Amino acid sequence: MSDSVTTAGAGVDLQLINVTKRFGDFTAVDDLTLTIPQGSFFALLGPSGCGKTTTLRMVAGLEEPTDGTIKLGAEDITWAKPYRRPVNTVFQSYALFPHLDIFENVAFGLRRRGQKDVKKQVDDILELVELGGLARRKPPQLSGGQQQRVALARALINRPKVLLLDEPLGALDLKLRRQMQLELKRIQLEVGITFVHVTHDQEEAMTMADTIAVMNVGRVEQMGAPTDLYENPSTTFAANFLGQSNFFNGRVMQRGTDAQVQVGDRTLRMDGSRIHSAGDDVHLGVRPEKLRIAFGADAEMPTGFNRLEGVVTDASFIGVSTQYLVRVPWGQEVIVFEQNTNRDSRVDNGAPVTIAWDPLHAFALDASQDVAAGADLDDEAAPAAVAQ
Repeated sequence: MSDSVTTAGAGVDLQLINVTKRFGDFTAVDDLTLTIPQGSFFALLGPSGCGKTTTLRMVAGLEEPTDGTIKLGAEDITWAKPYRRPVNTVFQSYALFPHLDIFENVAFGLRRRGQKDVKKQVDDILELVELGGLARRKPPQLSGGQQQRVALARALINRPKVLLLDEPLGALDLKLRRQMQLELKRIQLEVGITFVHVTHDQEEAMTMADTIAVMNVGRVEQMGAPTDLYENPSTTFAANFLGQSNFFNGRVMQRGTDAQVQVGDRTLRMDGSRIHSAGDDVHLGVRPEKLRIAFGADAEMPTGFNRLEGVVTDASFIGVSTQYLVRVPWGQEVIVFEQNTNRDSRVDNGAPVTIAWDPLHAFALDASQDVAAGADLDDEAAPAAVAQ
């Protein structure tokens, strides 16, 4: 094993090839293969214990893999010491030196490498993170968000090829966390460094990342752009972990561009490319906000939409939208989110209604999968609406 590595050149991808990490009998990461393109914002998303932080620690050199290879471009860094890797990490705890001012915290790595003239580099990076006027303050004098920016500046000034972010916003309150999500994305686009971000927060991952790998029990459940993962999940775990879904037990009757799925006594249409099952028994899924609701069993809906009649069993006003529970003919309760633009006062508890959705918004998953997989695994994960 070598403990040295040369600095990787520009334009290099980070690769994990058949990486496994075991702790005794427990497999934390199971035969993981990933390619993270240079310059991308990549998120490892999943519940506690899914292996995402262990994966990050192996890239950083803080854990050694049991099997597999980690490469940065053509360079094998699997066994390189952490300080020999062109990789830096930003932790949730910030880990700032309280006795040093912000300038010296950021300059610490440069001075340690023997650089004398650091002022321009430090000034430039502090301007990038919008802390130019606070260089002589000390960490206790800063807010949590400002301390996080200092930690980010300290990592970026070393010009790593890859920046690892381990739940970096977890200690911030909700409003500040959302603000920092936008700031992190702005900074990543400006510096062009590969960011690998570990989080259990779906909104955080979808706000910032170009690509998300949803992890579950040490493996990647599904990977892709945030919109693709949300709109067209391929497993029940991905569907539930990335929001709420209504699932109907159905059977595929026709495949192709205009596919048909039998649900109860109804034939529902969908795009055949969104059927993620080789078998015919499926969970037909549709997101609550994709459903339209209107008063009356014979309400008009757009031509070609799937439609079901039902009765409202609950209506909850939640500000920007109203959440309805609608009992459909076979007894299942379906969740519907309706934006509060022109709310119909007749649509209330006990009201007969029609719900409808565009066939292009449905997805179908293998019925052998647990319909509740991925629900309620973290506080951020919303439960699915499932058939009784």
